[in-house]
Amino acid sequence: MELETLSQTKPDLVPEYCQYQDEGCELAQSCLNCPFPSCIYDEPRGRQRLLKNSRDCQIVTLFKNEGKGVPELAVIFGISRRTVQRALKNYSTIIQPGNSHGINNRQHF
Repeated sequence: MELETLSQTKPDLVPEYCQYQDEGCELAQSCLNCPFPSCIYDEPRGRQRLLKNSRDCQIVTLFKNEGKGVPELAVIFGISRRTVQRALKNYSTIIQPGNSHGINNRQHF
């Protein structure tokens, strides 16, 4: 029965005969010209992690450069004060004073 099922399936087409539209995503207009080394949708919670890291970077920038306080940042981003504190704490653990590059070996998008 398994052999019958295999013989009834259609063969996979050669890429030249497939109609593929490279529509990209909200982060890149084209998959073939994407700036990321791997697709964020291939990683578990990849898009969510990327957006969170981007938000956390903005939080740290506003905190350090513009002197915004934790309550003010919470209102700006629509998150809790604890989430802002967590973002600032994560930033301080990523930056290592003895590291020549200034960044820990943790992988980030």
